[in-house]
Amino acid sequence: MFDIRKLQEQTIFEAVKRTSDAETAAEIVYGQNDTARSEDDPTWVASTMRRLEKRFDIETVKQIRMECQCGYGMDEKLSLLKRLKSNASNLEEFASTDEAKAAGLSYRDGQLYLKFEFCPCPMLAQVKKLGSMTWCQCSAGYSKVLFEKAFHCDVEVTMLKSIKCGDDVCLMRIAVPDCVWE
Repeated sequence: MFDIRKLQEQTIFEAVKRTSDAETAAEIVYGQNDTARSEDDPTWVASTMRRLEKRFDIETVKQIRMECQCGYGMDEKLSLLKRLKSNASNLEEFASTDEAKAAGLSYRDGQLYLKFEFCPCPMLAQVKKLGSMTWCQCSAGYSKVLFEKAFHCDVEVTMLKSIKCGDDVCLMRIAVPDCVWE
């Protein structure tokens, strides 16, 4: 059976290891002397993010977490984005259809936004509130990969709001270069 905790442990371990080393990765994921292995999921999420934030600066933490995206359901979402793109001549048209709006897309002030009315992360199902948006950066990483595949260019994704941090929605800004439709 699919074990989301094990997947997250491995993903975070590998992302930290790429930035640092295996010893640091093990300490962040499993705690000192492996004490985090026995923590329940909500406690493990919080303690792992604290260890990560304590060890690295905020930009490095963001990059590490963006690399931790799981890729779950990517093909279906990519198919939708490609279909929306094929029927649009610019970003505003891309986000203006009923199908785009139903998927959480919107366009305003020259920017594309992606909104969720619920937390999409199964790992956070039992988490009431996060202390920071660190964990949520994996959603930004997921969206970055997804939109880069759909638009065949680099995009910048910024996490603006998180339900698990007390906001009413999860919201990301997706900065797509104008040249996509040229």
